[in-house]
Amino acid sequence: MSDIFLNHEQVSRYLTDHREDFKQKLLSEAVNVGSKINEILEKGNIDLLKNAEILARYIVENKDERLVEFAKVEGIAWAQHALTLEFKLEWVHAIRRTLWHFLYQYDQLNEDNESSRKKFFGLEKRINDSVDQFLNNFFISYSDYKDDLLLSQKKLVENLSAPIIPINNSIAVLPLIGMMDAHRVNRLEEKVLMGISSMRIQTLIIDLSGIAEMEMNVIHQFDKILNGVSMMGCKSVLTGLRVELVREIVSAGVSFGCQVDTKGTLQQTLKEHLNI
Repeated sequence: MSDIFLNHEQVSRYLTDHREDFKQKLLSEAVNVGSKINEILEKGNIDLLKNAEILARYIVENKDERLVEFAKVEGIAWAQHALTLEFKLEWVHAIRRTLWHFLYQYDQLNEDNESSRKKFFGLEKRINDSVDQFLNNFFISYSDYKDDLLLSQKKLVENLSAPIIPINNSIAVLPLIGMMDAHRVNRLEEKVLMGISSMRIQTLIIDLSGIAEMEMNVIHQFDKILNGVSMMGCKSVLTGLRVELVREIVSAGVSFGCQVDTKGTLQQTLKEHLNI
């Protein structure tokens, strides 16, 4: 194998000439993935056999930059289509074993004497380092894409769960639903204060009928938000206070102060403020 790295094109050509044998050997090495090839192709438009050939060629030809870029593209593709990582891991390890099998065959055909131990271990390190480099960049790309997706979805949910809805030039409604935790109330503070400033809101009607519960520290933080609203010259009106939530507010020792009005329902409040 001493000449492998001096004859990249020859080895690559050898793999191309034995493409079908390479595929069959690969499928025998990856039993679980082999039965999923068509399913993965249909679901994500990912041709595993073609991509395996591309990866093997990049490894043999020592094209590290292309290998890394290919790994990143593959990572995003698998993340986009929520494909199982177990299959990818099994598939790449099968590519590793299959590539070694064909490198051994190539060596048998092209050298009369056995390769020295030093040369063999040098080759072993180069090939396995390349495969590991592909796997590392693949998983980093996959993870980064998933993290960005989760973050964007989280922001979308936060925006949808706390929309400031303008009613006219001076009045807006903020319906709150679900569980109000510390993270969410901090995001709410930023959104409310920025919204009052940008939309020039004079009266903000906050409907709490969709809030299941608030922890004590969240109630105190919510009280601070109402104080901030008042400091910006905006009137707060709370509607839809459920019995359970009122008990939690009382237990927390919060009264919200005189700067806040409370009304029974959102419909009642809108009727009073819009003279419907």
